[in-house]
Amino acid sequence: MRHAWRASFYKNMTFKEEVSKLLEEILADRLDLFLIDLKIDDSYKINIVLDGDNGVTLQDCVDVSRAVEAGLDAEKYDFSIEVASAGLSSSLKLVRQYKKNIGRNLKVKTISSQEIEAVLTAADEKGVTLEWKAREAKKIGKGKETVEKSVNLLYSEIKEATVIVLF
Repeated sequence: MRHAWRASFYKNMTFKEEVSKLLEEILADRLDLFLIDLKIDDSYKINIVLDGDNGVTLQDCVDVSRAVEAGLDAEKYDFSIEVASAGLSSSLKLVRQYKKNIGRNLKVKTISSQEIEAVLTAADEKGVTLEWKAREAKKIGKGKETVEKSVNLLYSEIKEATVIVLF
């Protein structure tokens, strides 16, 4: 019965709307996963990029791929699907990604072309707090001293932010 409802519900949607709605339903059952990007080209090639609060496994990608494939009408559309996890070198895009990476080192490029490598110490709906140590000239006397630095950035001020992987 549910399948019949789904078919009539999706009948008036575009292919991208159908895939988007289907993904919403699938991810509603997997609250630990979230959508980073969805692209569909003119030849119905579907590219889905996921992230997760605890990472994304190969099995997670397979499960989402199969669920999307099962929810689409293969007779109506000749489509292909690729599901991947956001890579380590991928730029952070969502607040949820920033929150998940609190305590990790980030490389941040601001819209004013400033580059900061620092520890992400806080993230909320408005922005982030970054902290790092820097060597600066002493205020009194010669030489340099290590000082603690901190900056609060709004998301609108961040051009790009990536996690720095330390080995």
